[in-house]
Amino acid sequence: MQAFGILSQTSARRALRALAWGACAAWSLAACSPALNWRNVPVERAQLTVSLPCKPDHGSKTVELGRDKVELSMIGCEAKGALFAMSWMELSDPSRISGVLGLWHDAVRAQLQLPRQAAGTPPEESAFSRKGGLNVPQSVRMRSVGRRPDGTEVQVDAVWFARLKGGKVQLVHAVVYADKRDDAVADGFLESITLQ
Repeated sequence: MQAFGILSQTSARRALRALAWGACAAWSLAACSPALNWRNVPVERAQLTVSLPCKPDHGSKTVELGRDKVELSMIGCEAKGALFAMSWMELSDPSRISGVLGLWHDAVRAQLQLPRQAAGTPPEESAFSRKGGLNVPQSVRMRSVGRRPDGTEVQVDAVWFARLKGGKVQLVHAVVYADKRDDAVADGFLESITLQ
């Protein structure tokens, strides 16, 4: 894969699969709340703001991404049977944007037991952009039905996008996992992401 230089496709997939597991691990990161109580949450380290329906927990870990070690940060919470999570990382090499976003996308789809699909392919996926974000084909919004690690069905609304930030590239993935689909709730979270 050209975007990764000497980074092997196998090691990159392994690292991004770990990121996908990180999203699923957000179920344990989440703080429970019985009802939706929307609030704007400034995420200063990521220089963005997001609206969440519950008080969030924060976490981060270092993951290996081929020859690099990258800090993956996450914010998330759980309310009314749904998990809301957003994770982000920074890359120093802009030539890797498409490759890493694409692998992250594929790793999440694989974790949810969804078939591999080209980014932007209807009906599950459509282009997604934020003001200040980069216009790359891997910036997508996905609406689908997947499977949790225990095999139970889960409704999934997710986005991936990138932007330039202070000479580096920031990659962002946000997702809502829910027992029942609620487009208004998913939109309230995903569409609220505002870059500073």
